[in-house]
Parts: sequence; C-alpha cells; structure tokens
Amino acid sequence: MRYFLGIDGGASKTCCVLGDERIILGRGTAGSSNVTRVGEAVARESLTLSILQACAAAQIDPTQIAGTCVGAAGAARENVRAQLHRFVSETVHGEVQVVGDMMVALHAAFGDGPGVIVVSGSGSIAYGRDVSGRTLRAGGWGFAISDEGSGYWIGRRAIASSLRVCDERGESDCSLLSEILKVLGLESREHLVTRANGNPPLDFASLVPAVIKLSDEGDETAQRVLSAAGEELGDLGVVVLKRLFKDAASAPVAMSGGVFGNSAFLRRVFYNYLALAFPAAIVNPTVVEPVLGALAMARERAHI
Repeated sequence: MRYFLGIDGGASKTCCVLGDERIILGRGTAGSSNVTRVGEAVARESLTLSILQACAAAQIDPTQIAGTCVGAAGAARENVRAQLHRFVSETVHGEVQVVGDMMVALHAAFGDGPGVIVVSGSGSIAYGRDVSGRTLRAGGWGFAISDEGSGYWIGRRAIASSLRVCDERGESDCSLLSEILKVLGLESREHLVTRANGNPPLDFASLVPAVIKLSDEGDETAQRVLSAAGEELGDLGVVVLKRLFKDAASAPVAMSGGVFGNSAFLRRVFYNYLALAFPAAIVNPTVVEPVLGALAMARERAHI
C-alpha cells in the first residue's frame, strides 16, 4: 500500500490530507505557511504540524509517504519553492512537488480538464485552462495592489465603509463599526484609524467573519461590502473567461476559498454577476477544496 499527501499552504492556514491510492485516511490543519508573510520558522512549523496531525489521524509514519504535492502562493518563485520543498522533505520521505496554489485549486475543480477557478481567501485570483491546455490568470498580485474581493480587501473595505457611515450619520449609528471595534478590541473610531494606518499592518482579513455575520443579519453596510467583493471576484473570472472561452457554448466555473465558503450572500452576487457578464459560464455551486487537488496531483505524479 502506498500513501500520499496533499498540502494547501495558505496565508491564514495550512491544510493537509493523507490518503492511499483511493481514499482519504487523515487530515491535519495548522497556521499560515506563507513564507513571505510569516517567515521561515513559522512556515516550517505549520507545515510540519499539519503533516504530523494527518499522519497521526491515519496512524501512518511520515517515512511511509510515497509522494507529496504542496500548493502554495508564490511557488512560481524559485526561492519560495525551494524553501517549501526543504521544509516538507525534512518530515516526509518520497518525492515532494511544490506548485502554485491556484494550480491545485484548478485541479480540485476540473482535474486536467478545462475550466476557470476563482479563489477568495486571504488573497484572490482567477485561473483557468481551455480545451487546448492553455492557462491564464487574472489578479493575485498581492494585497497592496491587487487581491480584489479577498478577505484582506473585504476587511479594509469594511473599515472604510463604516467610517463613511459615521461621517454621514454619526458614530452611534453604525453596527458594522461597533462590530469591528469589538473584534479588534478597540475603544473608539480614533483608535481604529490609528491602528488601521499603523505598523505592523492590521490583519484586515480577520474582520471577514464579522462582516459576514452582520450581512446575514441584514446589515446594509456589510451587504454592500460583500456585494462589491462578489462583483470584483466575478469580474476577475470574466477576464479569464473572455480570453479562454470567448466563443465557447459553455465554460465551467468553480469557486474556492474561505470567503466563498462562508458567505452564501457573496456566492449569489458572484453567480448573478457571471450570469449577466458571461452567460456561457456554468458555475459549480459547491466550493471546492484545493487540498484535494494537491492530493490528486501527488497520486497522479506517482503513476507517471
């Protein structure tokens, strides 16, 4: 019996699944393994912990692993790819493959077939492949200049929107501001402004659960924020769809990432946007797990 690992190394968490050639046997979850954001020590610790958790759940020793695939942001850069390869190889045996996070997400949704995956977690990106195998991306250029519709973008937009409501109505008439202050443990709008503009940068993505909660309760400001995010993500998808599936009768689309997974409201906005902007899009309503694409790629690599 041969065993394989799939790892999705994200900016907020690291997911690992262990399986044999047919079924999943164990899972593990740890913190961020994004080397650029958290540094080598934290990334190594998160990867190691998630692997050991999955192995313990499956009662498999890490030395029994025949192949591993890691999907990670920034893996196109040789230095990032080499670091992640080294960290994982310290724990497991067998071949270790490191690829971009959007590649494992696309594989989880469509295997080797055509389609477009739109990802919204801490960051965001749209990535697609046409029937000839040609691939294209849109967005995903980092939170400072891109990542529209991502968790980081939503958190920052939520603060800006709540401050605008305060300007218009007064501080006491903004539920979103109150919720943001509660999440961050701050006392006033002035403290929020100082913290949001300070150094180290605020973890804007940590505000997403509060925005989703208020949106689900009918808060108009929170719904405007998520509506804008859904349209931005839809627009990323349309950019790729128009270049890869311009004349196609149908084009498969899938969603991935915690923002999609936790907000039905945002998913509806995204779906409706695509329906109008690119009617040939066929959207899978299930939010896919990139880590399953990583596991599938590890298995397939072993058979090549």
